[in-house]
Amino acid sequence: MNTKKIGEIIKERRQSLKVKQQELADLAGVGINTLVAIERGQGNPKLETLLCVLDTLGLQVDIKLKD
Repeated sequence: MNTKKIGEIIKERRQSLKVKQQELADLAGVGINTLVAIERGQGNPKLETLLCVLDTLGLQVDIKLKD
């Protein structure tokens, strides 16, 4: 899955919960510019930042590592 798709999922979930970008940024403890970039699929956010946003929205990520 690419960053653009992840951003779309985050944006759709936020909108379905009727949460504004600034509210989500505050709740997740990230900057508004960071959240906007994530939703646009831009930049390269730290995994910790991405996980905070996902957790705040009640979303999870499944990571599979291969040999």
